[in-house]
Amino acid sequence: MSRPTRAIIDLAALRANLQRVQACASSQRIMAVVKANAYGHGAVRVAEVLESNVDAFAVRSLEEALTLRDAGISKPIVLLEGFFRPEELPLIAQGTIEIVMHTGKQFEDLINTPLNEAINVWLKVDTGMHRLGFSPNEIETIYERLKDCSQVAEIRLISHLACADNLDDAMTEIQSEAFMELATALEIESSLANSAGILGWPQTHADWVRPGIMLYGVSPFPNRVGTEEGLQAVMQLESSLISVKRIRKGDSVGYGATWTSPQSMLIGVVAIGYADGYPRHAPSGTPVLVNGTRVPLVGRVSMDMITVDLRNQPNARIGDPVVLWGKNLPVEEVASLAGTIGYELLCHVNCPIESY
Repeated sequence: MSRPTRAIIDLAALRANLQRVQACASSQRIMAVVKANAYGHGAVRVAEVLESNVDAFAVRSLEEALTLRDAGISKPIVLLEGFFRPEELPLIAQGTIEIVMHTGKQFEDLINTPLNEAINVWLKVDTGMHRLGFSPNEIETIYERLKDCSQVAEIRLISHLACADNLDDAMTEIQSEAFMELATALEIESSLANSAGILGWPQTHADWVRPGIMLYGVSPFPNRVGTEEGLQAVMQLESSLISVKRIRKGDSVGYGATWTSPQSMLIGVVAIGYADGYPRHAPSGTPVLVNGTRVPLVGRVSMDMITVDLRNQPNARIGDPVVLWGKNLPVEEVASLAGTIGYELLCHVNCPIESY
């Protein structure tokens, strides 16, 4: 690899974060969410590391599920958005993959498709997020019809929390009460808690929990970072200085000349930009680590370069290591300054991934 930009995945931190899930939800089964290439961390490697200590994995699509199956992952895999076309169902059945069912169209497609193997179904109820799922008053009828369907094996209940990242919002209590009432009435296994639910709302834990962002060391709560939740950063985004030069007072830096040097000083150019997944809207002042020391970003983020102020790193040299986020620079901090969330930055990483 010639260009120094890379994402380093700390597998020990990943394991430690799973232990944090287990400590919070010691009686629950765990469905590890590895959709979107495990939030940018490499789904196959993450699944390989976690498989012996989780009960299932969750992905977005059949393609993501088959990638895991082709890599030898044997634990149950759940399609969180269900299937998109009835032609997928034979492959789903053949791969012993489970589906979330959230529309009447999916129900009709399933009961009208002959299958050699029955499929486990997670019946989705809309408890208030109003995104996917059947209304609570439809669930019992759909459930009874699914029980009579030869294409269906086990049936479980699932929903999703809308406001669990806000510990003061009453919506989570409302959703939890409605969901638990349905699960109790149907006497079936159920899953409600995401990362925020696992950490902040124990009443949502039900039978299965679905950790996502917390597995990767990121807090699901605004204005907090993973270490405050007992989590460890899994990804470190790294590069190096490819230029160090002195500019004069009044010189502008980067596209649009949006930043002007207040004095004669050193600036460094780092081999990373928005094509690699670094946020284009990160403003001047966003922290970057050069040789482990914080320095501020200056000027606009380019496609494959950023520029940093080296006044407090006067001995910096070409080739010196740069960290964009990781253990000593939370991705949540960078995301907040860029007007987004850590989830998005992790998912947008587009550079070689290495693990240790």
